Amino acid sequence: MKEITINSVQEFNDMYGIETLHPLVSVARVTEPKALDECLVHYGVYALYLKENKGCILSYGRTPYDFDEMTVTSFAPGQTVHVEPNPAVPIPVWTALVFHPDFLKRTALGRQMSRYEFFDYSSSEALHLSTAEVEVFRGVLAMISQELQHPIDKHTRELIVSNIELLLNYCLRFYDRQFITREEINHSVVKKFEMLLKDYILSEASQKGLPTVAYFAEKCCLSTPYFGELVKVETGSKAQDIIADRLMDRAKELLEKPTLSISQVAMELGFAYPQHFTRFFKRHSGVTPGEWRTA
Repeated sequence: MKEITINSVQEFNDMYGIETLHPLVSVARVTEPKALDECLVHYGVYALYLKENKGCILSYGRTPYDFDEMTVTSFAPGQTVHVEPNPAVPIPVWTALVFHPDFLKRTALGRQMSRYEFFDYSSSEALHLSTAEVEVFRGVLAMISQELQHPIDKHTRELIVSNIELLLNYCLRFYDRQFITREEINHSVVKKFEMLLKDYILSEASQKGLPTVAYFAEKCCLSTPYFGELVKVETGSKAQDIIADRLMDRAKELLEKPTLSISQVAMELGFAYPQHFTRFFKRHSGVTPGEWRTA
């Protein structure tokens, strides 16, 4: 299997025979027949693809993307993506926005990129667009493309960055809609999370340590950011807060047993040191375990 590294917009454009209008940004639409080989693509740039047919199969890590027509997939510098051709679709059709992280240096968007957690979404988490959403997505890309056709001047960077930010903000909105429209799926994930969490605290914490959001995300075959957002949308609470609440409930049950010392309770819950348990308990209840036990 060959490996491809895309560290620059020029390298991306060269792969697909696209004219480079700006060294740090590109909008491309590919509709021409092009042989697609199985490969690993290492990204050194940001890339958002609007996939218009099932032209390939993508996976990030070990799990395939939930992938269909009119689907947006997003990749960030440092990510590696496995690409497989789809024999049933000889001509992949897609539109992409590609931009180098240097383009965002010393901009408000560059300082806020961490809020766009969908760049870290991985398995079964692609963004599926409605017809209206596709038009919005294409409309913003058209504005960026139009600006790229304009001779570069002192306004170019500001205008393009503003439109990239607009597109990313629309993606946030569309993902919120997707969480809501997939309510039944999300509900089953939350139920599984709650069941796994209960079992973990009762039987595994003393051996494996404190439960983490990442642990349950993996058990649900989701990335940690996507899992966290799904739980928050479905329950109104952060996954970490739900874990803390269940730990507190179990801690109080154990503290009611006079035969268990506070150190034993801490160990049973997965805390490495009793003082960590004491700080945790006081932070969430306002009193120490000893004070709660004697109240």
